[in-house]
Amino acid sequence: MIAVDSQKRAAADLDELNALALSAGLEPATRVRCRRDRPDPAFFIGSGKADELAKLIESEAITEVVFDQALSAVHQRNLNRLWQVPVLDRTELILEIFARRAQSQEGQAQVELARLQHQSTRLVRMWTHLERQRGGIGVRGGPGERQIELDRRMIETKIRRLRERLTLMAKQRQTRRKARQRQGAFKISLVGYTNAGKSTLFNALAGSNSPAYAADQLFATLDTLTRRVHLAHGMDCVLSDTVGFVRDLPHGLVDAFHATLEETAQADLLLHVLDGSSQERELQAQEVFKVLHEIGAGDIPRIDILNKCDLLNLSPSVHKDPYGRIQKIHISAQERSGIELVRQAAVQYAQSQMHPEALEYQTSVHCSLTDFSTN
Repeated sequence: MIAVDSQKRAAADLDELNALALSAGLEPATRVRCRRDRPDPAFFIGSGKADELAKLIESEAITEVVFDQALSAVHQRNLNRLWQVPVLDRTELILEIFARRAQSQEGQAQVELARLQHQSTRLVRMWTHLERQRGGIGVRGGPGERQIELDRRMIETKIRRLRERLTLMAKQRQTRRKARQRQGAFKISLVGYTNAGKSTLFNALAGSNSPAYAADQLFATLDTLTRRVHLAHGMDCVLSDTVGFVRDLPHGLVDAFHATLEETAQADLLLHVLDGSSQERELQAQEVFKVLHEIGAGDIPRIDILNKCDLLNLSPSVHKDPYGRIQKIHISAQERSGIELVRQAAVQYAQSQMHPEALEYQTSVHCSLTDFSTN
């Protein structure tokens, strides 16, 4: 596993890359940190470092190399040739995880669309070796060039058909959404960085009726799950569990999952679940906010739910500003501790929307995510 960064973040990036590799079914063997201000045109990490790693790959019998960054087709082609092992970049690793985890027809179609879009950018790399073998480099109309054009057309056809399928599924989803709107249901969506505990919180709030799959791994949940949930004081809501976000989430995935993420954009309230025990929580929160703005959900009111407080030896608690508005809630979804505080906070916000004169509630909660103390 290789992380290249001009900042002092390579160690943290490698930790996340390790978790991603495990989620993809790989067995991490060796970590390598590289510092570069800019990518090398030929080998990304420089020819000297590439030669050094070639010896390491051979001596350690490494069978696959994973980069934490997105590689160009040229970089992948050159490294493949030099190292004689498959070279994956971060985008391909995440796509592999998504392909493994997608369960619903819509989820599988979304992942396939993203993979085809990414694959279409790699056609030249896939066929350059044939051109070299047959002396076709620089010759217009060579076998590789013709095959690239055939492959491109085939991929474009598959992409068009997948988009048509997803458009139909999106219309069906919109029909169900309108039905819920006619019922006047209050809509809450769980959002957050992957493995923050969204699905565990979803199960704690929704009960045992068709629980969401929850596991201590990245991207355990891909398919949006929606349930009608009783909150408190006779109030119900429609609760949605969504795919987790991650640093440098491939844009193709955001585009492919746009219809699914619309559930988030249509919510009345977002519960932003954070891993309170993670030292990277502030950066993770920034990544979540970035994607929320991309999908048009940046201005939806949200409450920060600081999960895993048991790992910090903290008790469940609610933190408010001087005006009585909730800023954050410490809970442990795994221990089912503090769940009622979340229910009550959701009810309080819902009531403030139905009766604005009863409670002034800011339209968007923005608090310092560096403040995770008990104060």
